[in-house]
Amino acid sequence: MGFLDKAKQAAEQAAAKAKEGVEDVQTKRELGQAYGDLGKTAYELVTSGEVTHPQLAAGAERVKTLLAKAEANGTSAPASAPADEYDASQPPAMPS
Repeated sequence: MGFLDKAKQAAEQAAAKAKEGVEDVQTKRELGQAYGDLGKTAYELVTSGEVTHPQLAAGAERVKTLLAKAEANGTSAPASAPADEYDASQPPAMPS
C-alpha cells in the first residue's frame, strides 16, 4: 500500500469519526431540547394544579422565583420553541 493510499484511508477514517461526533452532538442537543420541553410541560402542569408531587413542587417554585427575578431585572424568560414547533430533522442552530 503506497503512501497516498494510506493517507486516503486515514482521511476516510477521520471523516467517519468526525461524522460520528457530529451525530453525537446532534443527539445530545435533541436530548437537551426534549428535557427542556418536558420540564416546561411539567412546570405548566404543576402550576395549573393538574399534577402534584413534592419534588415537582420544589422545582416549580424555583422556576417561579427565577422568572420573577428575571422580570424584576427587566429581562424575559429564555425563549424556547414549543414541542410542536421543534423540527428534529433540521440541523441545530449554531451559536453566534
